[in-house]
Amino acid sequence: MRFDDVCIEALAVALPEEVWSSADLEERLRPLYERLKLPVGRLELMTGIRERRMWPAGTRPSDASAAAGRAVLAKSRLSSAQVELFIHAAVSRDMLEPATASFAHRKIGLPATAQIFDVSNACLGFLNSLTVAAGLISAGQIKCALVVAGENGRPLVEQTLRTLVEQPLSRNEIKPYFANLTIGSGAVAAVICHRSLVQGHCHRLLGGVARAATQHSELCQGDTHGTEALAMQTDSEQLLLAGVALARETWAEFSREQGTDFDRYICHQVGSVHRRKLYETIGLDLAKDFSTFETLGNTGSVALPATLAAAIEAGAVREGDRVGLLGIGSGLNCLMLALEW
Repeated sequence: MRFDDVCIEALAVALPEEVWSSADLEERLRPLYERLKLPVGRLELMTGIRERRMWPAGTRPSDASAAAGRAVLAKSRLSSAQVELFIHAAVSRDMLEPATASFAHRKIGLPATAQIFDVSNACLGFLNSLTVAAGLISAGQIKCALVVAGENGRPLVEQTLRTLVEQPLSRNEIKPYFANLTIGSGAVAAVICHRSLVQGHCHRLLGGVARAATQHSELCQGDTHGTEALAMQTDSEQLLLAGVALARETWAEFSREQGTDFDRYICHQVGSVHRRKLYETIGLDLAKDFSTFETLGNTGSVALPATLAAAIEAGAVREGDRVGLLGIGSGLNCLMLALEW
């Protein structure tokens, strides 16, 4: 994929106020820890995640997406009336039908003329949606799109805590649930448009490369678990090995197309072990990484773009910098994008 005239005109994040520390989760798991004689502090030690945030109980993914959508439009120099395409790109959704984009579209107050739909691809949904919008812009079909994602990890984490405390699971049996405890909540939104609409500097989306390794689609699976609850089981060790192998293959072609002269890398936010293994396997300088998993956890499709927004806010990404967005999600799927900020 190559794009010549596509820009990220504005980027904004909406975060919950409620903070759940890893110590808080372990306190709620005290019966499990005492029964299995698990060392306190292992959750943060193994993941590098000190805390994550959660929306209030009852929050809909469309509420989170709409908050980010309103925030990005407040930053943008473009108006909501100019939005011709609207995509909700999160793992979380309000319900099976209609599309969560329908609810978020109404809550943001977007025009009836905007085409709307959901894009679902685990943690890659937001990046996939950028390429969908960029393709339509490049083809001359539209000039402006709004992409949002609102992830609500609370139902999954709460169901996981109940399962771990109430079920007589062994040390080996709790392993598939461990990854759930890294999950957090958040929302992000971006205005993507043709260069001709930009007032001032253009933050260009240059292109990217995608790869799939669907033979590993069973390594991480999540679904509904009764009313207002979610369940997910992950083979974390095998997912890590298969994920970095796929990332290595993707990087080989990505670097041929986009070069290796990046000032900053932003990867999907899973935890410290995954980040280190990814950078070692690809052969990238860890000093060029910027992370948020320490305080936000893994926020699904929100994680990478929200981390990009945080890096920009912190001055770690400056005007003119080349940024490599290294996305990977269960399925397995990998998408790497090049951005000239």
